[in-house]
Amino acid sequence: MRKVRWVGAIAALMLCATGSGADLPADLAQAVHDYDEAQIHGNKAELERLVADDYTLVNSSGRVQNKAQLIADYTTPGYKIEPFEIMQPVEKVWSDGAVMGGIVDLRGTDGGKPFAVKLRFADIWAKRNGKWQVVYTHVSKPPV
Repeated sequence: MRKVRWVGAIAALMLCATGSGADLPADLAQAVHDYDEAQIHGNKAELERLVADDYTLVNSSGRVQNKAQLIADYTTPGYKIEPFEIMQPVEKVWSDGAVMGGIVDLRGTDGGKPFAVKLRFADIWAKRNGKWQVVYTHVSKPPV
């Protein structure tokens, strides 16, 4: 269960660290930043705001999770992610959507136990009713 948590939950966290954000619309860049902070700090209210109700996550084990499961993972006591850097960043933006992703060497603790994993992720953002929300995330393990 713990491996599923960090493999599943990590995808969304990594959005904010991709690239410089220089070409991102200001409101998207702010949403991505807010989402990153909400995940790092386990801020349930912000996660509720920034993750779409119809959100879907496919984690690196192929398990599908929804918004409630993602938020539960980030707000579980004993789960903490260390600062990280996105390698091979991906940023694709159009008028009402964006793909943000890359590769990350993720480290942290889960249930008091340290973990380290390399993951590739892609997060899909949609602008709905004037606000950006994460609608879909896919995570995989890159070849070693």
